[in-house]
Amino acid sequence: MSKRNELLKELGGNAPPWDVLVIGGGATGLGTAVEAASRGYRTLLVERADFAKETSSRSTKLVHGGVRYLQQMNVTLVLDALRERGLMLRNAPHLVHDLNFIIPAYSYFSLPYYGIGLKVYERLSGKLSFGHSQVLSRKAALEELPGVKSEGLRGGILYHDGQFDDARYAIALLRTLEDLGGTAVNYVAATGLIERDGKVIGIQAHDQESGADFELQARAVVNATGVHVEQIIDMDGKPHKSLLAVSQGSHFVLPRSFLPGNTALMIPKTADGRVLFAIPWHGALIVGTTDVPVDSSSPEPRALPEEKAFLRDHIAKYMGHAPRPEEILSVYSGLRPLVRKGHAKTSKLSRDHTILVSPSGLVTVTGGKWTTYRRMGQDTIDRAAQATGLPKSPSRTADLKLHGWTSEQTTATSTWESEYGSDLPGVQALSSQDASLDALLHPRLPFRLREVVWAARHEMARTVEDVLARRTRALLLDARAAIEAAPAVADLLARELGRSDEWKLNDLAKFLETAKGYLYTE
Repeated sequence: MSKRNELLKELGGNAPPWDVLVIGGGATGLGTAVEAASRGYRTLLVERADFAKETSSRSTKLVHGGVRYLQQMNVTLVLDALRERGLMLRNAPHLVHDLNFIIPAYSYFSLPYYGIGLKVYERLSGKLSFGHSQVLSRKAALEELPGVKSEGLRGGILYHDGQFDDARYAIALLRTLEDLGGTAVNYVAATGLIERDGKVIGIQAHDQESGADFELQARAVVNATGVHVEQIIDMDGKPHKSLLAVSQGSHFVLPRSFLPGNTALMIPKTADGRVLFAIPWHGALIVGTTDVPVDSSSPEPRALPEEKAFLRDHIAKYMGHAPRPEEILSVYSGLRPLVRKGHAKTSKLSRDHTILVSPSGLVTVTGGKWTTYRRMGQDTIDRAAQATGLPKSPSRTADLKLHGWTSEQTTATSTWESEYGSDLPGVQALSSQDASLDALLHPRLPFRLREVVWAARHEMARTVEDVLARRTRALLLDARAAIEAAPAVADLLARELGRSDEWKLNDLAKFLETAKGYLYTE
């Protein structure tokens, strides 16, 4: 019996109510579940698709305080985010690392203006600072950013921020939850709330794989479903005001030749009021992001024509030429759950989080950003414990090392392998057991077949998409290569999960249809 089947058998039994039941397996939900389990609460998380399937795997891959929030004078958010950035590096150094950023200055006024601002940004991080900022000469800026537009360049401001792999961080949170005795299961949807005497005491659940329906009871139910929180609130049956303004952000993934070197580019002000980044990541270059209000919340958002035009124009403006279609390795988009405030533009809305407790006791958390996920979880469980009478227990996550943390030197040969941390020897051992698993998934990708097996056995990967989009990052790094690698992944995954040939063909077809959306089209 598989690990997932064992979990479902336990869930479908007559187990006592959970202390905390979290709906949603993105950054916020996983962080909240880890927070609850670390306090000793009996914790369950359910996710209707895969962990980090949507927004939480489609970020700009930054762990940062948010320079633009400092421009907006939201000092509290910046302070909180800078502190959390430091904690993420301390508690998950295998997944988070320091990265040099440069703001190119095309006017002499820009040098002191941004230089002073980034010195403030540095000072706000205090003892958790990633490093000192400094003003660079024109020559030094060009040496750090070969490929950036040189015409009119006066110099640059170098500063430090954090980078991470968002989906791999989410999987580390999943494994940490399990290490703490918590339980999580993907492809289980909350289809309704269970109420008794006007209070929410659990959810009606549906297993997307088997079609089975069952009930799950809990003392505290937390709605952490990102851009979908209002769907869960609607299940409560009470009238409520519109809570979110949903914004879409899109990215191009390009060859590193567009901006060689290991330094990231940051443009502090673009036409849509956001900052723009060009960031080296796993051998490629991520350029983004945009900010476009959208009316609906799709699980597979697609870049709009105006977003593609915006990115092409800005790449041409700052890197010499617009990318040709064949040079765009992948296009991905994510949705931001921004807490609505009047009629403000989405680019002006704060990334502060909001926690609501309904009269029925349903706890909803939304807003926020990846960097503040831990603080969001802490605040949510504080409120949930207070609202439902759970035994008081202090937060322990500020010093909690995430799964994979190690003080030992690993044998990683790439930034990708280093993300497995203390699990890397186990991953590598799979090649010793079966030499065929040492083969690359694709010549243009850094991933090996053994990572497919590891994902199925230890990381709850259930589909080809789970493996190629989130357990590895193949779909984001090179969509064409991911499509070409998919049949081999389907074969291996079907063998590991004991799936039929019919399942393999259907799942492969689903992935190929999804992957087409990551290919650039005019």
